[in-house]
Amino acid sequence: MSESALSEPAEEPRCSAKGCRAPAVWALRWNNPKIHPPERRKIWLACDRHRQSLSQFLGRRGFLREVVPVEEAEQAPS
Repeated sequence: MSESALSEPAEEPRCSAKGCRAPAVWALRWNNPKIHPPERRKIWLACDRHRQSLSQFLGRRGFLREVVPVEEAEQAPS
């Protein structure tokens, strides 16, 4: 990693909804039980506007495990 990369500010997390560039405030933790072990969590990020629609999309498929503030997702181990 270069010294300049360390001095650059980290990019703000953005919503995962198609075409949305709003700052993310929610982390939707999910997994596909057919292909992921039970402890594995993938994360989609959501703004307030898209939290419900992204949660419903994952929920209909039985993938949604939990929704937490994005700050909590950043602190959790992957």
